[in-house]
Amino acid sequence: MNRIIGLVFGTSLYVSALAASPSTEPVVWHLDRPDVLAGLPAKIHGQPSASSAEGITFNGKTDALFLATNPIEGLAEFTIEIHFRPDADGPAEQRFFHVEDQDKSRLLFETRTLAGGRWALDTFLYTAKSKRTLLDVSKTHPCGQWTWVALRFANGHMSHAINGELELEGEVAFAPMRAGTTSIGVRQNLVSWFKGSIREIRFHRTALALEALAHD
Repeated sequence: MNRIIGLVFGTSLYVSALAASPSTEPVVWHLDRPDVLAGLPAKIHGQPSASSAEGITFNGKTDALFLATNPIEGLAEFTIEIHFRPDADGPAEQRFFHVEDQDKSRLLFETRTLAGGRWALDTFLYTAKSKRTLLDVSKTHPCGQWTWVALRFANGHMSHAINGELELEGEVAFAPMRAGTTSIGVRQNLVSWFKGSIREIRFHRTALALEALAHD
């Protein structure tokens, strides 16, 4: 269980469960109800719907969740995996997962919605001293299908994968993050809304090998 260490937007700020435990097991957020994720209270924006089959569905205009926790706080290396299904009629640019800390360092998963019912993955790491975007709009994937996406970071190297297949990689100086907040379904300043569904998010305290990544 995460520990309370402070307050933010009217709810409790929690220490990352990964940082608090030496276990090699991932922390898993099953998105089956919008008000609580992995025992953490969530602030609901709009009216995202939830079901056991679809996870949480976001309408691309007003739906999002906010949590007073940084799930990768204090980690020098990590992997984040997200099981999601983007809709073909979503906005052109969508930020569906955003972590930001007290120093404004941040991590984002994004999509670019493209013609022909396709999408491309955009991942982003940022600090005041260094940043890196991984995006290639020629590498596309079909909308409307459940897909595992993963972002890995270790030793100044980030990469992202689709269904366990390496897609892009690059170098970035990304120091361990401090306490912060997480949004799902939108960037934290309420722009770039996500349209689609998210079932599960996994956080690992190591940069997993490609063969260990989840895939459909």
